Amino acid sequence: MTGAGRYRKRVSIDPVAHNRAAWDLQVESGNEWSRPITPETVARARAGDWSVVLIGYKPVDREWFPADLSDVDILGLASGGGQQGPTLAAAGARVTVFDNSPRQLAQDQLVAEREGLELRTVLGDMRDLSEFADASFDLVFNPVSNLFVPELAPVWRECFRVLRPGGTLLCGFLNPDVYLFDNEAMDTRGELIVRHRLPYSDLTHVPAEERERLWGANAPLEYSHTMAEQLGGQLAAGFVITAFDEAPHHADATAGWLPGYFATRAVKP
Repeated sequence: MTGAGRYRKRVSIDPVAHNRAAWDLQVESGNEWSRPITPETVARARAGDWSVVLIGYKPVDREWFPADLSDVDILGLASGGGQQGPTLAAAGARVTVFDNSPRQLAQDQLVAEREGLELRTVLGDMRDLSEFADASFDLVFNPVSNLFVPELAPVWRECFRVLRPGGTLLCGFLNPDVYLFDNEAMDTRGELIVRHRLPYSDLTHVPAEERERLWGANAPLEYSHTMAEQLGGQLAAGFVITAFDEAPHHADATAGWLPGYFATRAVKP
């Protein structure tokens, strides 16, 4: 057996448990998406000067948000790390941050306690939002994170369920085409060499020994998702997509050649 298929039978990993432990370790190692915002950022947000990112380093268009965040219930979906959630809370929203990593959530709690922000944190898998009742939120803010779960349909169904009518889903996700390329050639030499058939999974496309050599045995597991899963999945769940954006990848060699990220604004009718 050749290609991705020769690795498939060797794999028996719970992606939720693995990625929970992996992201806890990312916090310990100082991952840039795990660094709490500063008191100065909180002060500016309280004064109305705020921005957050869905994709790479590109601030989200403020027109994607309600004009006034006061009395807006926001779910930060898989967005722990002490960044977006505290910023939106300081801007006036009622924020709940939901994440699979206790250490990521602890970063949000750190900022909330340091700055006197009202902010709730909840641990869990983004495919299961049963902690929340139907129509609990006005906005779901989901920065790039659905690459850490193997299927998306449950995510979109749950987002639709927990939003109120007229509510908004803001989602960032990775361009699946970035997974075409050989990681070692891209990361070490900046070369884009097509290697992987899509859809991609760390578990089926890269041998365990290579994963460990390139990223370490405890690195988060990633999965690519087709545009049909991303856009078509939101539409199938009942959303109406009202805006679309893109940005280069913030850290790899694809940045000069193709968009690394896409973002959608979708509304629940």
